[in-house]
Amino acid sequence: MHMTQRDGALDLLKWLALLSMVLDHLRYVGYSVDLLYVPGRLAFPWFCLAMAANLARARAVTTDGQWRYLGWLLLFSAISEIPYRMFIPDPNTLNVLPTLALGLLVARGWQHKTLQSRLLAVGALTLAALFAQWLMFGFFGVLLPLAMLLVIRQPWYFSLLPGLVCLAANQWEVLFYSARIGNSAAILAIAACLIAPLLGLVLLRHAKHLKPPPMRRWAYALYPLHFLLLLLVRQVAS
Repeated sequence: MHMTQRDGALDLLKWLALLSMVLDHLRYVGYSVDLLYVPGRLAFPWFCLAMAANLARARAVTTDGQWRYLGWLLLFSAISEIPYRMFIPDPNTLNVLPTLALGLLVARGWQHKTLQSRLLAVGALTLAALFAQWLMFGFFGVLLPLAMLLVIRQPWYFSLLPGLVCLAANQWEVLFYSARIGNSAAILAIAACLIAPLLGLVLLRHAKHLKPPPMRRWAYALYPLHFLLLLLVRQVAS
């Protein structure tokens, strides 16, 4: 959402989330870098935390502004789907932006106690439950922005709640099985899911003096563009 005063910590969180996402997707370029799955587990919870921080700071934002926020997510959900499917081999879900869009509706429904917001939140939860297999991070991924919003002004130990939701959104059964047989990447990924909200909250609270480049609406385009860039890298490297 548009804010008149930039929050340097929030911009830094968004840049780090983007970096984590790119590191995660480097696994599909063609090199054996499975350990990049671990920092990749930070990307989605940090994007959800950034969304929660925007909502927490913008309780008085106009309804038009909130619809624009949702509109940008939906627009780039559609734009990103083709680059996403070109780059990710045999994807079994949509790209991540539909999950974030539904998560936004759920978090706003909790925050704004109007009939319209509550109905939209119920509708988003219903869609998430019915089509969880098509959503990246599934039903629990849709709940994660709300979990972040609930703890954003709470003591640090409350971050365990979104940490557990994040773990549930990341195929925890597969991770736990792999960890039991000694897979180090799975063990580290479980830890990353659990501590990602805490790390993000610490950054938001203690890095406000930093001034990274502001991430504005143009940053939505980085999502489909990074797929195309990594696809080019894969083709050159092959």
